[in-house]
Amino acid sequence: MLGPNGAGKTTTIRVLCCLISKSSGNAMLNNLSIDDKKNRIEIRKMIGLLPENVGLYESLSAYKNLDFYAKLYQCTESQRKERIEYYLKMFDLWDKKDVATGTFSKGMKQKLALARVLVHDPKILFLDEPTANLDPEATKMVRDHIIELKKEKRTIFLNTHMLDEAERICDRVGILKTQLLDIGSPEKLRESLLGKKSVVEVDAITDNILKSIKSLGFEQVSVDNNKMTIDVNDPRKDNPTIIQAIQDAGGLVQSISELLPSLEDIYLKKVRRKE
Repeated sequence: MLGPNGAGKTTTIRVLCCLISKSSGNAMLNNLSIDDKKNRIEIRKMIGLLPENVGLYESLSAYKNLDFYAKLYQCTESQRKERIEYYLKMFDLWDKKDVATGTFSKGMKQKLALARVLVHDPKILFLDEPTANLDPEATKMVRDHIIELKKEKRTIFLNTHMLDEAERICDRVGILKTQLLDIGSPEKLRESLLGKKSVVEVDAITDNILKSIKSLGFEQVSVDNNKMTIDVNDPRKDNPTIIQAIQDAGGLVQSISELLPSLEDIYLKKVRRKE
């Protein structure tokens, strides 16, 4: 979920986690409606939440922090021992298991907070800006671990205002600014912004080359010096045909590529349109 500060990202997570009441509408988690009070405890049992403020007990060791939360989720002693060791080792914190978390760096605290989110084996993870205020090294470390968690086939709901983070991690992206402006895979959002386009660099663009391309049905062609941007249906199928048409018209293709707007382009256009 992408959105500027104040867009409603954290509020959305709090509603979905049954921490605050919704004003209208409804939502379902694992076929359980948040509107039904009987479901709220069940929903809280199946989710893991990493809030903006990690909220660790800094006087307790890393191990005791995780043990405390695992007990709240009624994990058995054997489950607690196994999972705490597993996640502390996963996040490279096993050697620090008996150290008070108040001495940890921001990156270490964030990794421990991720371990806390996972210790009761939740089906759904809610991560609210998990790399906010971290230095580049810690950001990469946490991001890499989130990508590893994806491989465990969990559902991960990630709030972020870091566009490159969403582009690297997410399979679906929602753009929020007090209301949901758009949602889809990064690829679908790109297509909705620009459609599919190929950029061809040629040694020299002539009238014969343009006629040859348009004769194939590619009517939307823009020229900038020795580059052409062409509206296509499927770049993988259409690009070889375009190359052949240029060569038949006496041109020399120097490069051809698909024009892909960044997630930043999509985000800024959607948000500014809302304004």
